[in-house]
Amino acid sequence: MPFESLSLWLPYLRARVSTDERGASLVEYALLVALIAVVCILAITFLGSAASSKFSTVGSGVAN
Repeated sequence: MPFESLSLWLPYLRARVSTDERGASLVEYALLVALIAVVCILAITFLGSAASSKFSTVGSGVAN
C-alpha cells in the first residue's frame, strides 16, 4: 500500500476510533436551559404573590 493512501486514511481512522469528547453536546446545553427555566418559574411562583401585594399597596397609595 502506498504511503499516500495511508496518509489519507489515517486521520479518518483516528477520528472514528477516538473517544475524546472535549466539548459539551447539545443535550447538555438543553438540560442546562431547562434547569434554568424551572428555577425561574419556581422563583416567579413563590415571589409573585409577595410582589403582587406590594404593587397593590403602592397602587392604592397612589390612587388616594
